[in-house]
Amino acid sequence: MNFYPNERIALFIDGANLYAAARGLGFDIDYRRLLNVFQKQGRLIRAFYYTALIEDQEYSPIRPLVDWLDYNGYTMVTKPTKEYTDPSGRRKIKGNMDIELAIDVMEMAHHLDHIVLFSGDGDFRRMVDAVQRKGVRVTVVSTVRSQPPMIADELRRQADNFIELTQLVNDIARGHSERPPRAPALSANDVEDDDDDDYAGDDDEYDFIEDDEDDDKAAT
Repeated sequence: MNFYPNERIALFIDGANLYAAARGLGFDIDYRRLLNVFQKQGRLIRAFYYTALIEDQEYSPIRPLVDWLDYNGYTMVTKPTKEYTDPSGRRKIKGNMDIELAIDVMEMAHHLDHIVLFSGDGDFRRMVDAVQRKGVRVTVVSTVRSQPPMIADELRRQADNFIELTQLVNDIARGHSERPPRAPALSANDVEDDDDDDYAGDDDEYDFIEDDEDDDKAAT
């Protein structure tokens, strides 16, 4: 990884996008280990995590993860999802956090030397260009090794550095014996993409999957 020891660093994690990328590679993320990795790279100022929440459920499958992150060094940015039924009658959940992430990046840019963006969404290319012109370096963490690749080519080209997610597996993967809060039971398999140029991993929109497993409710 290309970091300087005294750089002021912030992480901006597109939660749904990172979850989809890790799932596509067949591993779960240990967020404590992830934070430790980047704390060693420089002066970690903030670690933002963005996710939409389904608020009308008695039990939200992502709530234990959100609570754990909130207590363990992450700054949580959330908003309610929007629910609708598509023409085929399927229940859809939509939760786009792109605007919130982009605004925070722009507001934080003058406090930072290096931004680490955990997303492959090509919509962030213009934002990356804008903060680079302020003198901030940008590293993008995503993957080209999932099917389909989660990183948009235009975003990868714009970034100063690209970290292939598979290169971090040994440092951030959760072991089978560990029991942190599980990732959300939302599927990004059936994404409706409004932009043909976007990568197939665009996950603003999900099918909803009911999850009744009792052990999902256990938070570390």
